[in-house]
Order: sequence, then structure tokens, then C-alpha cells
Amino acid sequence: MNTGNESAAEVTRPPRRVLVTGASGGIGAAVARSFAAQGDRIAVHYSSRVNRAERLVAELPGDGHLVVGADLTDPAAVPPLVAATVEGLGGVDVLVNNAALLTPAHPPVTTSYADWTRAWRDVLAVNLIGAANLTHQVAVRMIEQGGGGRIVNVGSRGAFRGEPEHPAYGASKAGLHALGQSLAIALAPHGISVTSVAPGFVNTERVSGRLEGSAGDAIRAQSPFDRVATPEEIAAAVVYLASPEALWASGTILDLNGASYLRT
Repeated sequence: MNTGNESAAEVTRPPRRVLVTGASGGIGAAVARSFAAQGDRIAVHYSSRVNRAERLVAELPGDGHLVVGADLTDPAAVPPLVAATVEGLGGVDVLVNNAALLTPAHPPVTTSYADWTRAWRDVLAVNLIGAANLTHQVAVRMIEQGGGGRIVNVGSRGAFRGEPEHPAYGASKAGLHALGQSLAIALAPHGISVTSVAPGFVNTERVSGRLEGSAGDAIRAQSPFDRVATPEEIAAAVVYLASPEALWASGTILDLNGASYLRT
């Protein structure tokens, strides 16, 4: 019964079935928490940190959540990952491609050819090819289910401004944005929206050390707000783009960088 404190959409919308990759920490964990707070059921994907993924699932509000593990660099691991998600959740309505790899710096002038080729191989295998393979398999399931779906890619500001110390990372995120736009067109006839967010610097535990001292001051000063984003701010945008109201945003790349980089 609607008590007047809930909107009609909140009362009538059934829980969505959401797969979030790289969800054991950082942005991915914040995304999982935000969807769960809305009553959705979450498949928390991990690559190696199973204990953290299990701990997150135990902390999520609601029930019916599950942990799914897979190495996204292995194409053969993707169909079983999707099958486990569909079996555990009863289907899949939302995919958030958040899993990403950032290797050590590899500027071209000072990086050996062996390290250069390794960086490109490893980064693209997760950030672009892994996301593409997973999106293919999830889209197949969404089409089989009927009723459409939502796919949200977590890209980066670095796709636009360049990453001279991490060129493979910047290129992988640019490719992910382009993939999202191509699939937005290809999947629209099936009611599937595909969007991307492009965050700037986000204060996650993986990069928190970079925010210390004068180097951290310089990073914060990139934004006129004199700070960096929180994972929860990125998660809020992801949840919006996955909402029924955001269908017409399909193909969008949403900048989330606190005016630290403006595209023209």
C-alpha cells in the first residue's frame, strides 16, 4: 500500500537484476550499494578479491544478492559468468562495465618495448575487450528476456584529455566510449540503452596515496571545486543512466570531472 511517502514508481517497480563488474571496491562497490539501496538485486563481480566481494554482498541492504567471479581477460570465462548471474538473479536487466586495469606508468620515450607491449595487451584485455565480450553476452540475454535493458560503461576523463603516463589506459577508455555509442545504435531496436560516464579523478583506495602532500594538492586544484570526486557521486550518475527515465540518454557520454576538463 502506498502510504504517501513513496512515489508510484517506487511502489510498483519490481527489483532490477544488476551485474556490476569490478565491484569488490571503489566505484564498483559504491554502484552496487546504490542499486541495492533502491531495492535491486546485485551480482557483485570480482576478478581476484573474493573475500572483499563476499563482504560487500553481506553488507548490502535487501536480499538475493550474489558473488560471481571471472577473469574478464579470458573470453571463455564470460559466458559462464553471465550464466551464473542469470541463474542467481533470475535474469539480468542492468550491466555496469566498471572493471578496469591501470598498469604502471608506460610513457613511450622511457618504456622498453617489452613493457610497452605488455601494458597495451593487459589493459585492453580488461578495459575494452573484456567489456565488449561481456556486453555481447548480456545483450543476448536481455534480448531473449524481452523488455529491454540498460548497459552503463565506466569510462574516463582520460579518454579526452590524454594520459601521457598511461596511454594504454586512455586509449582503452576512449575505445569503451566508442563501443558504447556504437552499441547504443545497434541495441536500441531491442529497447536496450547504452551509456557511459567519464569520471575525472575519484578518491578510491587504489589511488588514495596520490592525494597526499603537494601532489594531492595539485590533483585537487585541477577542479575549481578544489577536490576530487567521491565514488558515491559517480554511482549516482550510473544509477540515473540505468533508470527507466534515462532511456533517451542512450549514446550519452556523461562527463563527471568537477569542471576539471571541459570538452569543446
